[in-house]
Amino acid sequence: MDTQTKRVELLPAKRRALILEHLRVNGAASIQELADTIGGSQSTVRRDLEHLVDRGYLERTHGGAHLIQPARATFEREEQVNAELRHAEKVAIGREAARRLSPGDSVILDGSSTVMEAARAAAEREIPLTIVTNSLDIAQFCAGVRQWRVIVAGGSIRPGFRNLAGHPGEEFIRTLHADICLTGASAVTGTLLTDSSLEVASMKRAMISAARKTILLVDSSKFTVPGFCTLCDVAELQEVITDDGIQPDALASLKMSETPVSIVPNSRS
Repeated sequence: MDTQTKRVELLPAKRRALILEHLRVNGAASIQELADTIGGSQSTVRRDLEHLVDRGYLERTHGGAHLIQPARATFEREEQVNAELRHAEKVAIGREAARRLSPGDSVILDGSSTVMEAARAAAEREIPLTIVTNSLDIAQFCAGVRQWRVIVAGGSIRPGFRNLAGHPGEEFIRTLHADICLTGASAVTGTLLTDSSLEVASMKRAMISAARKTILLVDSSKFTVPGFCTLCDVAELQEVITDDGIQPDALASLKMSETPVSIVPNSRS
């Protein structure tokens, strides 16, 4: 089976992530350009563009599409698409974060896609951990690791997402005194962390407060305009891990907070 045939069989989330990444790098693109990018047909691209337009990622142009910049403050990427965007960078960041964990640690994991990669990398280390998470996907993965005790915070599932938020999980999280929290953010602007959802932001603030050490895991695309609501300031965290695609001005702002910043190699460089 040749490469072209393999690419036609990409899952929808992967195709749509490839389209979004192509538009991010190249600006507006024609349907034929995008078909070449995903190795699919023009009709497949049209269906994917309709999906992405309906969900607020794109605006259609004559014969193609371009990204909406900036996105609405309350815009939330679909979980499956988000997991595929900057995937190699997220894997590298997750592996670096997993190195921060020690045998016997109690670890709070939020539902971010980069935090999922940290969980996968930590599982390879085969060390005993106590995991607390509000993510059904992370909980399901962690439950398969023999050395780990897994605790799932309660709460409600928001439509279209597999993360728990609100009562009673948030109250439970606030009773904990964990060793470390690994969290993501929708956006980092200067030294301000924001999220597009009030419920998610509230849960993440509880997680940060419940751990002695919090590490932010964000790929370089997250350094952008702020989301709808504030999480916290970078100065409240103990470390930031990102990739070397971060822009110099964004890195300079981070360093002003005096919070340590770790940069992992960007596989696309």
